[in-house]
Order: sequence, then C-alpha cells, then structure tokens
Amino acid sequence: MVCSVDHLASAAGMAALDRGGSAADAAIATNAVLTVTAPHMCGLGGDLFALVHDGSSGDGSSGGVTALNASGRAGSGADPDRLRAEGHERMPHLHDIRSVPVPGCVDGWLALHERHGRLPLASLLEPAIRLASAGFPASPLLLAGARIAAERPGGGDFAVVHEAGDRVRRPGVARALSAVAADGRDGFYLGEFGEGLLELGAGEYDRSDLARPNADWVTPLRIRAFGHDVWSMPPNSQGYLLLMALGIADGLDLPASPDDPLWAHLLAEAARVSGHDRLALLHEDAKDLLSAEEIERRRALVDPARRLRLGAPAAPGDTTYLCAVDGDGMGVSLIQSNAAGFGSMVFEPRTGINLHNRGIGFSLTPGHPAEYGPGRRPPHTLAPALVTRPDGALRSVVGTMGGDAQPQVLLQVITRLLRHGELPGPAISAPRWRIGSGGTGFDTWYAPDDTVLDLEEGTPWSDGLAALGHPVTPRPYGGMFGHAHLIDVRPDGTLAGAADPRALIGAAIGR
Repeated sequence: MVCSVDHLASAAGMAALDRGGSAADAAIATNAVLTVTAPHMCGLGGDLFALVHDGSSGDGSSGGVTALNASGRAGSGADPDRLRAEGHERMPHLHDIRSVPVPGCVDGWLALHERHGRLPLASLLEPAIRLASAGFPASPLLLAGARIAAERPGGGDFAVVHEAGDRVRRPGVARALSAVAADGRDGFYLGEFGEGLLELGAGEYDRSDLARPNADWVTPLRIRAFGHDVWSMPPNSQGYLLLMALGIADGLDLPASPDDPLWAHLLAEAARVSGHDRLALLHEDAKDLLSAEEIERRRALVDPARRLRLGAPAAPGDTTYLCAVDGDGMGVSLIQSNAAGFGSMVFEPRTGINLHNRGIGFSLTPGHPAEYGPGRRPPHTLAPALVTRPDGALRSVVGTMGGDAQPQVLLQVITRLLRHGELPGPAISAPRWRIGSGGTGFDTWYAPDDTVLDLEEGTPWSDGLAALGHPVTPRPYGGMFGHAHLIDVRPDGTLAGAADPRALIGAAIGR
C-alpha cells in the first residue's frame, strides 16, 4: 500500500511495488513524482527525513527501526553577523538565499535506495521524468502558489497555470532527475543544478559544500504510549515534541470519547507543555529530551480544569508526507519539504528548481546552539512517525505536513488510532485543533501564551474549550490542519490506509 497527497504519485509507488520493489523503492518513486507535481509542498530543492521498519519483529528493543536524516547544511559562506548588521532579528523568510541550506532530498533518496532498494534507481525515477517532460495537470492546491511563483525569476514553468487541469511542463526538473538516474549524486550536486546553485549563492556555498553528502543514518527516538512503541526522528527534527506529548497524554485521564472537549483540552495542554520551550531546546546536538522524569514533570503541569499559563516566552509550509508498506512487511514513513509553500521563492536559474527555506529554523541570537553558521543543520519541523507493537512488529506508518503543528496533528491521529481504536479513515478525516499564532506557521513558540486554539470546522469542542480558558478561533476544514496519511497493519496482516481528504487529490492505493 502507498499513501500520498497526489494520486499520480501514489500510483507510481504502487507500480514499483507491483514490479517487486520494496517499500523504500515505492517511497522514492512516489516522492520523485511529488517533486514534479507538488512543488508547492516539496521538491528537489528541499530536505527529507524517513523512518524505516525492516519488516522484522525485532526483540522489542530495536524494533527493526532505523532513521534517515537527509537535511541540508548551511553553506561555508553563512555569516550571522552580516544578517544582524542588516537589522535582521530572525532569518529571512522569503526571497533570500541565506535561508537555503544545501538541499538534502537527492542524498536521502540515494541513501534509502542503497540500503533498502531492490529496483534500479533509474526505473524508479522514470515516471517522474515522464511527467516533468510531457506535462501533468495542475492540481487545485497548486493554483494560488503557482501564480506567485510565475512572477519570480526562474518560475516560468508556472506561467501556464490559470486553472486546475492546465498542463504544466518542467523540463529543467526532468533534466535534473535524468542526471540523478544516470550519474547519481554527482549528476545533481556537481552537475547543472549544483553549478546554478553556486552561481545563485554568490559566495554562500562553495564546491566542498555540494560535494559533502547530506544523508545520515541516525538512531530514532522512541516512547511507549497506549501499549505501543511510537518512533520519530531525533534532533534536529522536532519529533521529540510528538513523543513527549504522547508520553504525557498516556498518563492523563482522557475521556472515552474524542468528542468530549476535555479530550481536546488535555491533548492541547500536553502539546503546549511539550513545545513552549522548543526554541531554546531544539538544535542538532540536543540530547536527553525524553527522560521519564522530565515527562512526569511536564505532565504534572497539566490542569484538567483550566488552560495553563506558561509564563515568559521562550528565547527568541509547506511539506508533503508519504508512506508505503510492502508485502514483506517493510514500512517507510517519509516526509519531504520546502518548508513554506514554494519555499524561499528563490529558483535555481538553470533547472527552475525552487529552493526550500529551511534556514528559517536557525537562530540569530549570538551563541545560541542553533545559531546560523557554516555547515550547520537548522532545527526542523519535519517529524515523521512509525508505530510498533510490543514485540517489535510494525503497526503503523503515519505523518503529516503542517509546520509547527505537525506534532499536534499526529498527537490527535495516533491517540484516536491507539487509545480509541479508530480505523485509519475516521482517525485521519476527523476535525482537528491546532495551536495557532496567526503568523507563518513556523513561529508558534515565540510567544506561547499568546497562541490560540484554531478549531477546524466540524469540531464539537468550541464552547467547552472556551470555558476552560482557551482562546479559540474557528477555521475552515482544510490543509491548514495538515495532510496526514496513515497505513495501519491489522493483526491479521491486512493493510488499512487513508490519505487525508484535505489534500483533495490524495490517494491510498493497495492490493
């Protein structure tokens, strides 16, 4: 089974499985198509994280789970003093190459394929190359961003998009994918794309930055919650926030029904006490964030009767998620991102590949452990998840886009799945809350006590949450509450999956 935001991408992944490919092959084929058809969410100019379950039952301690961090590093020319001298207090959000670390997506594909692939890489990229060359119909989600992108230097591929269904061709992306298929990472990072990035960077990068691989196999984080082990990425990912909130929630007296406002209150407070100090704590070298003592300390802060005031503020996108499970039980939970929509709205001039703005996660506070600097990885919102049973067997692969709200969305979906026994369809489609700042979606924790609870249309909690002290704001049902996708392995081995209806053209395809 394959789940993604785009039926064209899910179909490419399923075709790889039908040819005998692994879940890793399916994930690469799916992601490759998304880099063509969903540039408003992800692309060759973005980063990638993945969790992989190898299909074994493990011994209950390792669970057969590994983690791939393919997030890029700032270039050798990264200079925080220059940004501060220009008056910046935060990293530039758009239109600035300094918020563009070297993209890690292609390195992530190559590492995933080297360890877990079965089919030739060129065959996995072929559907994406064909769509980029011959064209694909613009999705409804692409429309708004495409009009803005078309006005930027290098964004000419999107000038043809006036309504859903208009045919879009991306010849530069086709050349870049073909270069990867033919020559691996050198064909991309040291080829046409790399030359254009060096030219565009004007000193932000040198060739050694592009020659250095961005993909590392790392040890995943894990927590026991609701009778299962839940896994996510270690720092520089914010995955610890999901696991900490689940650990807190597991010890709370949750109502039997998710329709109870107390259910939303307790989970929202678990998310708030987990995340309020993220800006101070999250950096690439952060350790020991999930101790039992720390989870217990934060759980004790949650008051069932009222919203907690957290005190002083902490120190000063878009994305796409996909998942795949193969017939041998391997599961891949993969997330790939530009950060905000088309990312930085800066386009590499030779291929027209839009570049992410993951550098917005860096700090410009002097001496901060996440300070912008050469060769550093920024704090990341990307947080895929994977669930195993107590014996280590795969239970679920799940994730979502959503900027700072990713752990909050997954907290609700996983609690519905594991605590309340909901099937993937209802768990994914149920209306959600998120902690909102009214800003970019990446600035939630700058003033934690000033946030509100955005409530999606259809939630039953508004009056009850207001009575508990939460400022609430009604919002329409849709993508601002994530595009979550889930594949669940039932006890008899049957796969049950759901693609988020908020994605409009998403698809869960299986056999």
